[in-house]
Order: sequence, then structure tokens, then C-alpha cells
Amino acid sequence: MKSHWRIGLAGLGTVGGGLVSILAQRPDLSPRGATVAITGVSARNRHSVRPFDLSRFTWFDDPVALAASPENDLFVELIGGADGVAKAAVETALRLGKPVVTANKALIAMHGRELARLAEANGAFLLFEAAVMGGTPAVKILRESLVADRIQSVSGILNGTCNFILTRMEATARGFREVLSEAQALGYAEADPTTDVGGFDAAHKITILAALAFGHAPAFELADIEGIEAVELLDIRMARDLGYRIKLIATAERLNGGVAVSVHPTLVPLDHPLARVDGALNALFVQGTAIGRIFVEGPGAGAEPTAAAVAADIVDVTVGGVRPVFSSRAETLRDPAAVGPGNTSGRSYVRVLVKDQPGVIASITETLAEAGVSIDSFLQKPVEGAGGVPIVLTTHTAPETTIAKAVSAMASLPALIEPPRTIRIARI
Repeated sequence: MKSHWRIGLAGLGTVGGGLVSILAQRPDLSPRGATVAITGVSARNRHSVRPFDLSRFTWFDDPVALAASPENDLFVELIGGADGVAKAAVETALRLGKPVVTANKALIAMHGRELARLAEANGAFLLFEAAVMGGTPAVKILRESLVADRIQSVSGILNGTCNFILTRMEATARGFREVLSEAQALGYAEADPTTDVGGFDAAHKITILAALAFGHAPAFELADIEGIEAVELLDIRMARDLGYRIKLIATAERLNGGVAVSVHPTLVPLDHPLARVDGALNALFVQGTAIGRIFVEGPGAGAEPTAAAVAADIVDVTVGGVRPVFSSRAETLRDPAAVGPGNTSGRSYVRVLVKDQPGVIASITETLAEAGVSIDSFLQKPVEGAGGVPIVLTTHTAPETTIAKAVSAMASLPALIEPPRTIRIARI
């Protein structure tokens, strides 16, 4: 094995800066005595103010040139994005047989199989612990610790931005837009927050975890995705009165001979561990046949936690523990069988805003009954400033298509002021 590893680092943002700090403090972190040092770097703007001396490193304007340089032995990609220069740089390094460490969840979710094939064909590492849950080792748990088990499901809170927003909405009684602005001011949300609040970031992550858990190729296109933009403060209040908190839950599960992957705002019972995950934290449940259910919670973002996960992957490279990129060799990875919308069932929260007039409740219950949906609980609670009377009900378990049909029929009732709002109730 090599005694000294020269690292080419592309991306000097929050995580890149954190990695520079970690490796400067601990150049001998490899347990086999090898030393590691960043020798070459690349970033979008050479002249940005940074908390370290850039002159210590060789600068590359082009990350692809950095990836190809013979002056480094390992390439770290922290640029981000599923395509473009990030993908080109990673492919370049892998073709040369150079180990690659990345935190790029979009890249792995969208192109994981082809990159795994490229890595394995050239005898190169491709590691991405930091792509999911930051410094919390979700990838290692599935790829290494639970590789002998048959995983039935993985589910949890995988986006700290959304969890922060929902937590603050409940704690401060402020609406989505106002709390989003706070999250942006604190650095929890990007100027364009679509990837986070739209559920796409969590979908990238659950796509990767599903591939590791079930032994198939990453299939982002199969994910059913809904973000938190439509969650209103009224829903948070009514859910709380019913004994729930609203969380953005990402789930992948074996179901009816296929794999169902989804990201949705979800009502979680107050006594469930996920309901107690606040702020920017992430958390994950893994359900296995042999091990049963395990729960992991920790920081899902931030300079130090995510950089620590990148550094841990670098250590794995230095000790030479070769294993497939996913749970099995790339050539054996197959596309998962999708579970159609008519094959999933669950319970739902349904909230309607109605005119205060006789017969409204009867018309709602009759509409649901005619569609084949039975009511589990019912709450009518006047709310100041709501513009009508909010009525909330929860359903018994029914096919999701049946619930959708019932809600669609309910929308045509003349007493409704606005379309019904439906949120899933957790099965976990």
C-alpha cells in the first residue's frame, strides 16, 4: 500500500473547507500509517475569501484537468450536480483507475450504475458516505454492516432544511414562506431552495439507500416525490391536535414483489422517534429480517460532519478495503420492479375548509362512504382567520387510489371553500 496519498480536491465550499481543516490537523489519520495531504484544488472562483491559505495547493481552473493530473493519487469531488463538470471529472478519474470520494447525492442517484461499472472495470474505488445524512454513517450501515441481512424497508428524515422549516413553523406559529426566509438567512436553505423544499434532495438520498438496501441499480425516476411547499400552519396545528407532527419522510420498501420509493409530507405519531427529530437533524429507520429495526440519528449537513464522512472514505481508500460500489457488483445490478399506484395502501389525513352551514358534515361522510373510504377520526375546530370552518378527518387504511378518488369527489361539494388537502399518515 502507498505510504503517502496526494489528494486532488474539486470544490472549496462549506464541505471542501471543512475537509481542508480536517486533513491539515490529522494528516496521519489512516490507521495503517499512511499520510494524506491535499496537493491540488479547483473551485468556481479562485479569488473567494477562504479561511485557509490557497497558495499551499496547486490551482486548477478545470476540475477535469485536476482529476486527470498525475500529481494526485485520489480525487475528491465536492462540486455537486448530477451532470456537467462534476460528472465529467469523476468519470475521468475512474477511467484512470483513480479512487474517487464524493458527497454528490444527485450524481450517484442519477448515474450510480454507470459510474459503478466504470469504477469496477478500472479497479477504482467510488465512495460516497457523505452523500446521505452527512456525517451519520447511513451508507456504511447498509453497504457493510447489514450486507448479510434482507432489508425490508428504509425510511426517515433525510433533509435538514425541510425538517428545520417544519420544526420552526410549529414552534413559532409562522407560515412556510416566512420560515423559509429565516432558513435562508441562517444558511440552512439555498437562494433557490427548490431542490430541498421540493423533496428532490431527499429523493436522491432515498434512491441511493434503496439501491444499497435491496441490491438494485439506483432508479431516481421511480421515486414518487412531494415537497413541503403546500404544508400550511393550519395543517401543523390540526395534526398536533390529532396527536401527530408533520415531517418530510423518505421511504423505500419491498412491496407486492417490487420496490416503492417515495418522499412525502407525512403525519408521524407524537410518540414515534421520528416525531422528536427537530431542527436540521436527520434520522433513519432500517427494518431487516434478521436484525429487526434499528434507528440512527445525527447531523445531516454542515462543514464538519460532512467533511468527516468524506475523510472517513479517504481512510477506507488508504487501507485498501475493496468491495463493490453498491451491495453487489455493477454488472449484476438490475432495474427494480416498480410498484404501481394502485398497489399501495395507507391511511390519510384530509383537511377541508367549508362554509358554516347545515348538512356539510353529512355530505362529506357520504361522499367518502360512497367511494369506499371509512373514517377513523374526525375533528371540527374553528380557527381564527381561517376564512371558513376547518374540518379534519383521518381515514382507515385503504388503497391510495381509492382515497384519491374520494377526495376528488369531495372537491366538487358546493360547501367547500377550497380544494381538500391530503397528507399521508405514517405506516412506520
